[in-house]
Amino acid sequence: MANAFFRASLAPNTSLPAVLHLKSGQSFVGKSFGAPRSIYGETVFSTSITSYTESMTDPSYRGQILVFTTPMIGNYGVPSNNAPTDSWDVGVVLESKPIQCAAVVVADVAWKYSHYQAVESLAAWCARHNVPGLTAVDTRAITTLLRDQGTTLGRLAIGSDASLSPPKAEEYWDPSLENLVDQVSTKEPYELNPAGDVKIAVLDFGAKANILRSLVRRGAAVTVMPWNYDFNAVRDRYDGLFLSNGPGDPQQCWDAAHKLRRTLVEWTKPIFGICMGHQIIGMAAGLEAYRMTFGNRGHNQPVLALASSGSIKAGRVYVTSQNHQYALKLQDPFPEGWEPFFINANDSSVEGIKSTSGSGKRVWGVQFHPESAGGPLDTIEMFTDFLAECRAEKLKVPFKTQDPMCAAYADPALRKASQTHTHAKQQPIAAAA
Repeated sequence: MANAFFRASLAPNTSLPAVLHLKSGQSFVGKSFGAPRSIYGETVFSTSITSYTESMTDPSYRGQILVFTTPMIGNYGVPSNNAPTDSWDVGVVLESKPIQCAAVVVADVAWKYSHYQAVESLAAWCARHNVPGLTAVDTRAITTLLRDQGTTLGRLAIGSDASLSPPKAEEYWDPSLENLVDQVSTKEPYELNPAGDVKIAVLDFGAKANILRSLVRRGAAVTVMPWNYDFNAVRDRYDGLFLSNGPGDPQQCWDAAHKLRRTLVEWTKPIFGICMGHQIIGMAAGLEAYRMTFGNRGHNQPVLALASSGSIKAGRVYVTSQNHQYALKLQDPFPEGWEPFFINANDSSVEGIKSTSGSGKRVWGVQFHPESAGGPLDTIEMFTDFLAECRAEKLKVPFKTQDPMCAAYADPALRKASQTHTHAKQQPIAAAA
């Protein structure tokens, strides 16, 4: 165990000069770590205190220069990112195989790390994935700028590029103009836990692994499909539909929204969406998505429940994990058959919508991440609620069924026993692409 502590990375004095240029005119000079290459991206900040590895592998950060407000990043290193693909896991430990953000900016990178599961340093991990980093800068000042003026396009210049003049305004690359979802979504459908008792289709807009893990560990057989897959052609094979998180502008995904609009009209089985998936549901229902000033990114966002559903109780404030730049507009009246579900307690933005009890539908969308990773687990039971509805639909019995399978997933103790039993019985399947 002794060699697991205080293992060194590349020495700080090997760093190259580096500078972060913002399109708004400010520049921040520091030192580089990770890959010695210059990049463009959208500069955003996250208030997350822990779980930098999960944040950096979240596909929703695609194309972004991620500024951490926490002063020291990298102190517990990076774990091996390999896991089994079976009824308990989905092939990775983190949120995806590669680092997804374009670059990272930290005040003080940890050149030494200490954790029993760590296999490499943050700097070595970034270098291996060809991702540059910037340290020895005042991230408080950068965060203040981004909070006041909004998310800003940036250029991280490293080595000889650091001495060059800042780019001209027209030279900055705006990732939101590209369909980032298409870049991170699976290209072909694949299955996880095929022996599960309830079949869930997942439209992959850039799904975090813990979303898939949260479904699999609750006994679902999951089929992950490309973001623009024609679900309507195969929907009768499934007991529920899930729409994942993803990066970029939801306006790039109207193809999926138009197909979902037909699903909402013709299908009565349960549908659940998170983050980008929530926005796609809203657009299909007739709501408008807009770009926020600086978005919400962090593990401490309070949301107020406006309605009760399953484990969620109206009037309660839940602390949530979030990562988004866009949101749905709150309008009055709401589209027929829909109602607000959650609202952000800080900025009053829409954090969730749901179908009304009189609509004949069972659809929920939330802007936050119930599966967190990292962050609070206040709303994790929304996955249990969703799958309980799917099982009730499959069995064609009321939600409060006495069926042993549904009961196992309604009671935490029984659910844990059921998951352990299922995990023991099933054999691993081939790792997903």
